[in-house]
Amino acid sequence: MSNAFFKVPTPVNEPVLSYAPGTPEKATLKNWLARMQAEEIEVPLFIGGEEIKTGNVAEMRAPHDHSVKLGVYHKAGEKEVKLAIEAALDARSDWAAMPWEHRVSIFLKAADLLSGSWRPIINASTMLGQSKTVYQAEIDAACEICDFYRFNSHYMADIMADQPISSPGVWNRVEYRPLEGFIFAVSPFNFTSIGGNLPTAPAMVGNVVLWKPASSSVYSNWYVMQLLRAAGLPDGVINFVPGSGRQVGDPVMASPDLAGIHFTGSTAVFQSMWRSVGETIHEKKYYPRIVGETGGKDFIFAHPSADVDALAVAAMRGAFEYQGQKCSAASRLYVPRSIWPEFKEKYVAMVNEIKMGSPTDFTNFMTAVIDRGAYEDIKAYIEKAKADPGCEIITGGGCDDSVGFFIEPTTIVASDPKFVTMCEEIFGPVLSVYVYEDEDLAAATSLCDSTSPYALTGAIFAQDRYAIVEMAEALRDAAGNFYINDKPTGAVVGQQPFGGGRASGTNDKAGSATNLLRWMTVRTIKENMVPPTDWRYPFMGEA
Repeated sequence: MSNAFFKVPTPVNEPVLSYAPGTPEKATLKNWLARMQAEEIEVPLFIGGEEIKTGNVAEMRAPHDHSVKLGVYHKAGEKEVKLAIEAALDARSDWAAMPWEHRVSIFLKAADLLSGSWRPIINASTMLGQSKTVYQAEIDAACEICDFYRFNSHYMADIMADQPISSPGVWNRVEYRPLEGFIFAVSPFNFTSIGGNLPTAPAMVGNVVLWKPASSSVYSNWYVMQLLRAAGLPDGVINFVPGSGRQVGDPVMASPDLAGIHFTGSTAVFQSMWRSVGETIHEKKYYPRIVGETGGKDFIFAHPSADVDALAVAAMRGAFEYQGQKCSAASRLYVPRSIWPEFKEKYVAMVNEIKMGSPTDFTNFMTAVIDRGAYEDIKAYIEKAKADPGCEIITGGGCDDSVGFFIEPTTIVASDPKFVTMCEEIFGPVLSVYVYEDEDLAAATSLCDSTSPYALTGAIFAQDRYAIVEMAEALRDAAGNFYINDKPTGAVVGQQPFGGGRASGTNDKAGSATNLLRWMTVRTIKENMVPPTDWRYPFMGEA
């Protein structure tokens, strides 16, 4: 039994390795890339500590090279989902009762393993399976997962130390319990770190979880599951159930033991899940906690006083790093007429230098989009712009799926600020630009605020401090993560808690104490040291 109050090691952000020529990390990673490309794997379900092969399999191929088959994965169906729910509920009692410092130790160990020998494995699997450059994989798959595990451990300890006041003769305290039932974690393809966080944040505070990874990221997510096993995660705490959304999701949503949903993905899917919970709430044992992040139509808004060089770099990096497949990617840009010619010249020259190809070639800045569905959707938006006389494509516009799903970094200048590519989430390497008149600043910020239903990330650029104040106030509700003179991507755990409102989600800030509290339920305890022994109150006596 624990007989001390333990302090979690003070977290610091995991250093980002350079992978510069001649560095040991570059040589090690290249070895793993070669090894993993040469070896096909078979990914099973992982339920209650058992690997289960259903025989219903799908291929895993590299998006940047159709010829590279990474292996196959088995899909879960209703039978396996029910088995996973049973396994999770069976594990709940022991896991919830485990002293919190021992639960935390598992995730701190996972972070240290990932920081060391597991780093090239998780990075290589992300590069191959999701077509990320080495830098994008490093900041995502290695550093951010380490940060999630270390900072969440620290936040949990801080939360539990938050206790109420006590009056004389009374000791008041609260305990933070896990939710009853199980949590359903649904992670997206674009960040391995989200797959590393959505199931583990609830688990760290004592919950049991069913984890459904996106079909296009099963490859890297399976290695994350193996990392957790290597760190000592007990069987049944997190159950790995890849499969189609309906085949996995429907039996989960129908379960009366569903206690919460931790989701990152499309707005339509999240709304469907929320609707399902509402329609079946009378059948549930609990009111499920619903936490979701659902994308954005993220903006950069420039003032006439903006530093044009900084603006051009932010627009290029914000729009095209990881092929624009970040929830936070810059997707629309508002530029004043006075600086447009200078900006356009510098920006176009910069974008035209972008080299695109396989992530195994470290000289490439961009690679392929995730799959054929994404490729066709993005291509359709570009074709609409090409066909519209009110649009001008000033960079890119080309699409080629002969080797991989490659789309050039495309920039559309739209004369109509409500053109479809200015309004709808595209999730690809497409930046739409609207040039406004300098004297129409207030109207342009109002337009920026009202054009999209989303409110995830946004950035403003200005050197005029009065303008910064005015723009920040006008766009107060337009983004949950707001940047001043910086690109709207690259949130770091412990520095910029991530999440947005409106159609972008519940804004529960992944990687923060706010998020962890959603997976806890509080019991208030009052202990009376000297309870009354007479039922009469003093006021009842005679004067």
